[in-house]
Amino acid sequence: MERDFWLKQEPGKPLFPELQWSRPENRLSAGKLLIVGGNLYGFAAPAEAYTMALKAGIGTTRVLLPNAVQKVVGKVLEHGEFAPSTPSGSFSQKALDELLLQSHWADGVLLAGDLGRNSETAVLLENFLQKSSIPVIITKDAADYCISAPKITLARSQTLLVLSLSQLQRLGTAARFPRAITFSMDLLHLVAWLHDFTILHAAQLVVKHHDILAVAVDGRVSTTRLVTDMPIWRLQVAAQASVWLIQNPTRPFEAITTALV
Repeated sequence: MERDFWLKQEPGKPLFPELQWSRPENRLSAGKLLIVGGNLYGFAAPAEAYTMALKAGIGTTRVLLPNAVQKVVGKVLEHGEFAPSTPSGSFSQKALDELLLQSHWADGVLLAGDLGRNSETAVLLENFLQKSSIPVIITKDAADYCISAPKITLARSQTLLVLSLSQLQRLGTAARFPRAITFSMDLLHLVAWLHDFTILHAAQLVVKHHDILAVAVDGRVSTTRLVTDMPIWRLQVAAQASVWLIQNPTRPFEAITTALV
């Protein structure tokens, strides 16, 4: 069977080298990223994403946290902004105005995780995805919120989900996709699944299969073998992909694939 939709990228050998050659030479033209995440009991994910995005070459970054952590964070986190929180310390529905305001400043939004489990946060994310038109990159427990109500997320062409295999499995089930994801699935069948799923749904996907990272956009799939250990691979990939997407907004498949080299 012909699989023209599947491209294989070797470590250190980008499939789209022109994207690397045309990267912005100074931070003023390298894009603006808003990182969203954290709750009263943990905010490591947005803090780590901030560092990773800077390393990946973003121009300017802001971090939006629930105001319940403001006293804890204080002035430690550079470029920190705060939005209304619930009594339990997660983002509340009232945070929507601030989230939209900050996203209007940004070229892309990374929902980095550590959001906790809260029904108000779920409503907030759903409303934000409905109202936002810029790229939104979603990973870790932020993706869990979107998986439980996938209709809005999957309809957005400006959505990138960076998922574990178990999250992809739950996404397929929630979206009522006719073929199930299994942990014993080989790479060939996973690639075919991603191809068919992203033809049907507009959202973009990244998932890890053993030591392979697979990217799927509009039915096109690329695979890249990892040569180094990535203990927090979802956050690292999401941060890197955010930067490359912002800098190459008209070429999402190429941008995300190149971010993995």
